[in-house]
Formats: sequence, C-alpha cells, structure tokens
Amino acid sequence: MITDLWTYSFLRYAFIAALVIGFTAPLIGSFIVVRRMSLIADALSHMTLAGISFSLFLGQYIALFADLNPLYMGTLISVLAALGLNWLRGKYVHFQELSIPIMMSAGMGLSAIFISLSRGFSVDLSTLLFGSISAVSQSDITLIVSVAVLTFLVIFIFYKQLLFLSFDEEQAKVSGLPSTMLHLLFMFIVALVIAVSMRIVGTLLVSSLITLPVAAALRFTSSFKQTILWSIIFGEVATIGGLVLAYDLDVAPGGVIVLIAVGILAAVMALEKVMSFKKKEVQHE
Repeated sequence: MITDLWTYSFLRYAFIAALVIGFTAPLIGSFIVVRRMSLIADALSHMTLAGISFSLFLGQYIALFADLNPLYMGTLISVLAALGLNWLRGKYVHFQELSIPIMMSAGMGLSAIFISLSRGFSVDLSTLLFGSISAVSQSDITLIVSVAVLTFLVIFIFYKQLLFLSFDEEQAKVSGLPSTMLHLLFMFIVALVIAVSMRIVGTLLVSSLITLPVAAALRFTSSFKQTILWSIIFGEVATIGGLVLAYDLDVAPGGVIVLIAVGILAAVMALEKVMSFKKKEVQHE
C-alpha cells in the first residue's frame, strides 16, 4: 500500500482520513465512556445513515442534491439528532437512557424507508454500513479535518469543565457551571465526529472505534489524561493498521479496524492477567 499511496489520490485521502479519525474518535470517546453514554454513538450513527440515505434519495429527483456530498446532510441530521437526544433526556429525567433506543429506532426506520424508496443508490450500501477506502473524497477530507480541528479546540478550551461535568454532573450544576451549554456543545462535537468517521468505519461499526480503544486504555491507566493518550495511540494503530490490511485483503476497512481494536483490548487484558499472576507469585514468595 505504501507504494500505491503516492500513485492513487483516493488512497492518500483514505490514509489522511484514517489518521485524523484515529485521533478524534478515541479523544471524544474518552469523555463518552466516562459519562456512561457509550451507546450514544450507535444512535447518532444510525441517524447519520438516515441523513445520508435521505440525501441520496433527494439526489434522484433534485439536481442540487445530486451534486451534494451526502455526508453533509448526514452530518446535519446527526447534529439535529444530538439536540433531540438532549431534549429526550429532559423529558425522561429518571429514565434518560431511553433517549438512545428511541433515537436509534428512528434512525433505523428512516434509513430503511429512504433506502427502499430509492431505486439504486450512487454508492453501494455496504459502503455506508462498513466503510470504504475508495469512498473518501477531497471534500470529505476537508470536512473531516475541519471537525478534528474544532473537536481539539473545544476539548482544549473546555477540558476542565467537560471533565468535571463527565465525572459529576450533579455537582457541576450545583457549582454554577453552565452544564446545559457544555452538554449541548459536547453533544454537537460528538455528532460531528460520528458523522465524519462513517466514511472509513461505517455506520454499524463507528461506535466500536469510539469505545474499544478507551476500554483498552482504562485497563492500565491511572489518570484521565493517560487514558486519553493511550486511547488515541490504540485508535491510530487500529485505523492505520486496519486500512493497510483492508487494502491488501480487498475488504471493507471498518471490520478490520474494529477487529484490530478488539485484538488490542484482548492483548491488554491478557497482559494484565499475566502481570497480576506474576505479582501474586512474588507476594507468595
């Protein structure tokens, strides 16, 4: 793939996208996992798929949408869905987790309708579900990099506030922190990251890239900053390694990326077990 990287522009686009997504997905995932909102990625990814399929459906009848990158509509719907999730959380104060299956169900239903109404999309359905190397365009790169920069700036500027909100939301509200504004800002960023990650990972697997590197990092890190750092390292290994293997094997990159992330988690847990066993042996002696 290294040789072909300089020959084919679509490979360069895919490599850049994987590199950026491998950074942003685990970064935002660290906060999602701590807030016990891991399934939110599934809900928003299904709404993103609904937006993409809606854009492709409109493209068959409206010239404007025929030339429009469907990821733009997917990103917009994902952001609106994030706001909808926040509204539902307010409606079900004591059952806030209900907001996630409600939104996920809506996304799946809308996707099914628009896909069935369309008589042949301009892209293969498997590309939307499992990602694709060749599907990443120059406009996608612009959007992905822009989202990454925005995500980094938001995390950098509001790191302490988001950390406080993530670990103790009730205390954050009592202390006078603008929790509603910060939560909406966080949900907005999450929606953007999930939407742009779909090009490489796909709808069905994007939540795995957000949570699995964090799950591996949590097994041995002692601070939140260490968790973020190792999550990003594991995310980069999974995305870049998955992209290379997917190209060599001619398969969808999403599945390979997720399997590598699962492998990393399994390796970390196995190493943790070995270290724990050796520690017990030393104590026994």
